[in-house]
Amino acid sequence: MTSRATSRAAAEDIVRAALRGFAPQAEIETLGVDVALRSTLELDSIDFLTFVERLSAASRRIEESEYPRLATIRSCVDFITDDAERTVTDRVGDT
Repeated sequence: MTSRATSRAAAEDIVRAALRGFAPQAEIETLGVDVALRSTLELDSIDFLTFVERLSAASRRIEESEYPRLATIRSCVDFITDDAERTVTDRVGDT
């Protein structure tokens, strides 16, 4: 199992990769982890759904009720890593 720091770093890479194409690469690389993604990158609803689909493909299905958890890079990383930790905990509890 990898460390939490590595997992969070990998999750941040996933989030930034999912944002590619919505802004210049340099802007995405320097985007602060706590800025509002939709307003900062001017994502309309179709752009946001595309972003969600990309995240979903890299992690797991994301329900519409979970969309508010995808407001910033940090909250997206939290969402991805919390889910990964919960899955590991569930597996340990099954043994």
